[in-house]
Amino acid sequence: MQQADAALPGHWKLYGGTRRDRAATVDGRPLPPRLLPPVDAHRRLRGPYTAAGAVVRALVPDVLAVAPDLVRRHDIEILSVAPELASVVPHSRETLTSMALPAERTRFYARLRTTRIAGGLVEFVRDALPVLGHDGPRCLVAENVDHAEHTDEEFLAALVRRIDPAVLTVVLCGAHAPDPGGALAPALDRHTAPLPLTEAGTAPETAEGEPAWRWVAAEGLLDGPDGESARAAYEALPAAERAALHDRRAAGLRETGEFTLTLGALPYHLERGSDPAAEAVPALWAASDHCLVNGFFDAVVDYGRRGQHLVDGRADTGQWWKFGVQLGLALSILSRTKEAEAVYDEARLLSTDPAVHMACAYSTAMLYTRHNDPADRDEKKAKALLNNAIATASLLPDRVARAFQSAFYKNGRALVEVNLGDPQDALRLVTECIDDLDRRLTPDEHRLHRSVLKNNRARVYSILGRLDDALADYAVVIDQDPNHAEHYLERGNLLRRLGRAEEALADYSRALSLSPPFPEIYYNRGDLRLSEGDVDGALADFSYVIEQDPEFTDAYINRAGIRLEAGDLDAALADARTGLDLDPGNAHLHAAVGRALAERGELAEAEAAYDRAVEADPELVSALSGRAAARYDAGRPRDALLDLNRAVELDPKDAALRYNRAFLHQETGGRQEALADLELAAVLDPEDPEIAEALTALRGEPDAA
Repeated sequence: MQQADAALPGHWKLYGGTRRDRAATVDGRPLPPRLLPPVDAHRRLRGPYTAAGAVVRALVPDVLAVAPDLVRRHDIEILSVAPELASVVPHSRETLTSMALPAERTRFYARLRTTRIAGGLVEFVRDALPVLGHDGPRCLVAENVDHAEHTDEEFLAALVRRIDPAVLTVVLCGAHAPDPGGALAPALDRHTAPLPLTEAGTAPETAEGEPAWRWVAAEGLLDGPDGESARAAYEALPAAERAALHDRRAAGLRETGEFTLTLGALPYHLERGSDPAAEAVPALWAASDHCLVNGFFDAVVDYGRRGQHLVDGRADTGQWWKFGVQLGLALSILSRTKEAEAVYDEARLLSTDPAVHMACAYSTAMLYTRHNDPADRDEKKAKALLNNAIATASLLPDRVARAFQSAFYKNGRALVEVNLGDPQDALRLVTECIDDLDRRLTPDEHRLHRSVLKNNRARVYSILGRLDDALADYAVVIDQDPNHAEHYLERGNLLRRLGRAEEALADYSRALSLSPPFPEIYYNRGDLRLSEGDVDGALADFSYVIEQDPEFTDAYINRAGIRLEAGDLDAALADARTGLDLDPGNAHLHAAVGRALAERGELAEAEAAYDRAVEADPELVSALSGRAAARYDAGRPRDALLDLNRAVELDPKDAALRYNRAFLHQETGGRQEALADLELAAVLDPEDPEIAEALTALRGEPDAA
């Protein structure tokens, strides 16, 4: 059998056979020394971040001893995947969101948080290798990647995409290829090579202990002949004896005190133990709750489905709905809105509790105003549902619940009013909520939601152009919740609108210090740096955005522009074409291709690229002016003039456009038109020496008439 040359740097994927076969294959290759023993990515073991957690738990103690600042820099990522390390890694950046009591949660992490955590974890692993003193490349092997949870798929995908295989060679193994619709499969296709499987042959019989217990103690993950015999022995037992084995395993797992086992193996065994209703249901709900708070929404869906399967919704609607609340929210955030609405519809069928119907009205309204695809949104239906929730909330007997729920639902109504084009009414509603909670609650009650309300009011003020009022609210919000990165991002955007660039840059930098790698903030900072003339800083930010998120199209647009200005045409063309692979109809990228080709003298190809840009966006001035230049260079000044006429019509205050059109007017015999353009260009940009010189020269020429 022909074998891949694993002596060359590269990441590898290995599918098929038994785990023993795959281990023998890896051991038989000339790979670098192992960084760690193979890690198992099967979600059944520890749920989200099963593989990433194993890596972090192994590395952090040694890294802490030699580079504690590296650990502190990545404490959010480390504690998200390995909360067992909290005793040695203090969490220095708690937010109101992370600290909120369950009854007070009204803000949840964004769907992309796990992507950012994955990026931070990769940087931690990359930076840990040199500080640990490794004198050469290392190898990391991960097993059962075909059963990895979504969070591990993101981590492993980022690992093979961003880590130089000459530094850390990654080998990802599984009985089958990962789900092609998941986060990992595309990265494996692009960044790994297949490693041919070598069968290990028949293993000597070394397994000890009763076979059925071996099956249970291995979390039902044994494979090969030994696994088949152990599973057969397990399945031959009476149901009560199988349940007793699972009870025994669950008890042993609990004794370890390792929290992440409660997200994987422990609920697995409790579901199969002697009393799933009493033991597995609360365990699944606790796992769901932990994952909801941390933004692991795919796991919330998994636990919610499994929990509801164990609960009779008609006999115990309350417990069914506890899962339903979290399940519906996670599905909504994941844009699986039809499934979310089905959860709320079923809750309405099962329950007559006003609180359930109130919550379903609000949650369904959020589908129609926020989460659904734009074509499926219905603001009026959302408003009607929210009015229902507001009316029900006003009847609640408890003072705190009535105040909180009323404010919560009115805040949702405010979002609908913004989407309906009435930000003034949105402002009225949010201000009413703030004032009402200040009157009815003590300062320590519902701190998170009161912060959310002020944050939302700041956004409405921004829409209305009341920027000073918005800044005042942001100041309060940041004072109350100083470690929440997105507050600084939003205030930075507002400060930029006000022309306060240094303060905006400071806010962006502060936001970056409070979060795992956040591509959107780097992009905004890069864009501001570019506008302020810091080209090198902007280029570094845009490049980092692309490293973090290779599908961030706007970063390719801006980096291509920087490279065009620097004369690096090949790199600019590569960026533009990569961007077009992601967004084939992007007018800015077609224009960048046109400019690069024009500057290389490929005028026909350049004009064709500009044609595509103008077709995609007929009002893109840079495409019209670029095509005009290409047409002029091709000897067609009158066609060029047509493009500049349209460009000036779209942007009549651009002095450079009028200067260029004046040149074309002269070329085509329109002296008076040229003079008019230059005179207006001189007013628009009186400091431009080329405009002044051209105007003086033209005025000095005799009138041909």
